[in-house]
Formats: sequence, C-alpha cells, structure tokens
Amino acid sequence: MLFNSIHFAFFFVVITCLYFYISHSYRWLLLLVSSCYFYMSFIPEYILILFFTIVIDYFAGIYLERTQGTNRKLLLILSLISNIAILCFFKYYYFLNDNLSALLSLFHKDNPIPYLSIILPIGLSFHTFQAMSYTIEVYRGNQKAEQHFGYYSLYVMFYPQLVAGPIERPQNILHQLHEKHSFDYSRVVDGLKLMGWGLFKKIVIADRLAMVADPVFNNPGEHNGLETLIAVIFFSFQIFCDFSGYSDIAIGSARVMGIDLMKNFDRPYHSTSIQEFWKRWHISLSSWFRDYLYLPLGGKRVAVPRWYLNLFITFLISGLWHGASWNFVIWGGLHGFYLIFGIVSKSTRQKLDNLFGLSRFPFIDRITVFILVSVAWVFFRADNLSSAGLIFRNLVLGWDVSSAHFFSHIKWETVGLSLLLILLMESVHSLQSRINISSFVVNLPKATRWALYYVFVGAVLYLAVLDDRQFIYFQF
Repeated sequence: MLFNSIHFAFFFVVITCLYFYISHSYRWLLLLVSSCYFYMSFIPEYILILFFTIVIDYFAGIYLERTQGTNRKLLLILSLISNIAILCFFKYYYFLNDNLSALLSLFHKDNPIPYLSIILPIGLSFHTFQAMSYTIEVYRGNQKAEQHFGYYSLYVMFYPQLVAGPIERPQNILHQLHEKHSFDYSRVVDGLKLMGWGLFKKIVIADRLAMVADPVFNNPGEHNGLETLIAVIFFSFQIFCDFSGYSDIAIGSARVMGIDLMKNFDRPYHSTSIQEFWKRWHISLSSWFRDYLYLPLGGKRVAVPRWYLNLFITFLISGLWHGASWNFVIWGGLHGFYLIFGIVSKSTRQKLDNLFGLSRFPFIDRITVFILVSVAWVFFRADNLSSAGLIFRNLVLGWDVSSAHFFSHIKWETVGLSLLLILLMESVHSLQSRINISSFVVNLPKATRWALYYVFVGAVLYLAVLDDRQFIYFQF
C-alpha cells in the first residue's frame, strides 16, 4: 500500500478514527492488525518471514534479560545471525551467486549453487535493522525486554515506518506504544500538515523530476551532456524529495495518533561538509551504523589508520545495505573516501579559508558538497557500472552543441517547472532554519490560514503527478 494512493488515504482515515474511538486497551491490537493488512497489501506471503524474525527476536530479548555470562553473548549472536541470514538470503543471494559464478569461471569451473526465483520482501532491510537494534539494546541493558508479544510485534510492524523507516530504537517507541494518547486537535493538525508537505514533495516534486531523470538513466547512451547534467541534478533532488517525503508522511501519520518518530532528514543539501551531510541525511540509518558498527569497531578511539579503516568499512557496508550490486558498494566507498579525505585535508582547507576568506561564502562549501554527493548518486541510480560509465562519459564528452538535436530532446516546460518547485522547497527549508513554520501558520488570522490551506491543497491537486509511482527506498 503506497502512501501516495487513494487506498492509503481511506486506510489512514478509517484506522485513525477507530484508534481514537476504541478503548486504549485494544489499540495495540487495532494497530497490529492494520499493520499486517498494510504489509500484506504488497505480497501477502512475506508476512510469514516477518513473523519468523519477530518470534526469534521476541524470545531472544526475554532470554537475554534472564541469562548471564557467556551464554548471554551467544544468545545475542544467534539472534543477529538469524536476522542477517534472512536478509542475506533474500537480498544478496543473486549478488553472491553471480559473483561466485564469475570467480569460478576464471578457473573454468561451474557454480554448483542453483539460481532461485526470489523476490525481495518490501522493506526487509528496514525492519531487520529495527529488530536487531532491539536485541542489541536489551543486551546492553538500555532496554527492558518486552514481555507482551503483541506490543513487541507492533514495535517491528508499526505501519507508518514499517516499509521505509525511520529505523526506530526501542527506547523511543516501545513505551509510546504502551501509553494512552488522547485526541489532541493541535497535534493532529500538525501531523496532517507534515503529511501534506511530505505528499507534496513526493507527488509534485519527486515524481515530476523523475519524468526528466528516468529516461536519461534508463537509456544513457541516447542522451547528450546537457540532458545528462540536468538528469543528475534532478535525481539528487528527486531522491531527497521521494525519501524525505516518505519520512514526513510516516512521522506525520504517527504524530496524529500521538506517537513521535525520530527525525530522519534535516535539510541535507544545506550541508557544508560530507560529515555534516551524514548528520542530516537518513539520520536513523547513519546513527544506526554509528552506534552498532562504527563504534563497536573502535570508532576514533584507535590509531589513526585504523580509524580511517573503521570509517571506510562502515560506509562500504552502508552501501551494500542499500543494494546488492557493486554500484552501491562504490557509492558507499565514495562517501567513505569523501569523509576520510575531508578529515585529512582539514588543516589545509582551514589555511586556504584564512588566506582567501572563503568562510565568508558558505555557499561555496554547500555547492561543493552537492556536487560530490551528486557524483556518488550516479552510481546509486545507474542500472549497472556500464550505465554509470556512460553517464560520466556524457558529462565529459557529450557537449557537441552543433548537433541538431542537442536541445530538442529537452522538455523545457517540465524542466522549468521542476526548477521552480526545487527553488520553492529550498526557500521553505531556508525559512525553516529561522522560524517554526507550523507555529507561524497557526498564529495567522483564521481566514488567512484557511485560505493558505486551500491554496496548498489546490496546488497539490493541480500539479500532482498521479501515477502511483513507488517510493525509491521500497527496493531496500
């Protein structure tokens, strides 16, 4: 069930009304049943996989709390292996098998492992990581084991963030699921406004940008340098609007019911360094890797070469988390390189800043970060390494302006409107850094406020790309 569908609109209204109508003691059951329905609307059979991991981690949490000594660590390891094994089978079976076949072919050997018809369950990486964070936090003593099987199941399956996050921690959400939340008009309105903004970013901006970016990335050999450059820039904003739009709808729909999910995006393209970018982009995932991989590896509390290695390993695995192909490994590796290079060159860049006064122009750093991130996005979006190579070739060599078709393939109306929408969004982001827009709107005169709501809804209906396009991060 897509957030940008009529199906979800009816689902959300019905479930939310029932949520506030029924007794608090039955709300967990309503949310659990509705979350099952939400997930089964994609591929019903795959809820069995989700149920299997829930059972494993539920009992693992209980026994972790009761067990002492080395057996406790063994329980944690078994729980993590079970989750990772399921993730690897469904997500990486083809990738590992293809690479094994390529390796064996060098020695003129056949691969004995059969090829299987496997479909990746929607959101598997997200709810697997959320389940793993629960057992790790119970092991560390930061979270009491959840005794109620229904509430633990709801922790993993809570429909707003089940498919594409935010990846929650048990300390934040489990106690909220137990608490009674009364209807609060201002909170409901705030949640609905955030959902509306997320929907605007998805169906008005992201899906329109896709109309320009997709044809180029799907057939890079048929496009010139200008078309490719526009597509690369537009995809950078498309993936942000698509994913942050999903997060806004998820956070907003939970807020309507009185449940606060963690912030997942914070104006990432306003970053002045790659390090800052990763504090603003997909915050729930970057903090997950920080807490459960980077810091256990030693973080920066080790020798400098080992510190760099820890950073690079973390980003390589982050890339592999996103997808089972070398494109994603390279994408993660590039960001690891960016981050390490930024650390190594910090003193030199500070000297240049002092010499030329570059710190007075932060937009230079922002543009630099955007360019670096956009270059990496090429590997993320391209179908394969060959397609990525064609994209970069076009960016360098595809500028024969004498060609009769150099400008003819570009839909300038779509490009122009897309640029205006990007400018509007970034203006809102700049305003958000100075004031609380939600509070500002609430304090407007009633007539002005409702006129603004009508204008916004009208703009969404008029400008929306209504093709029920799937969210990009559903594939992960």
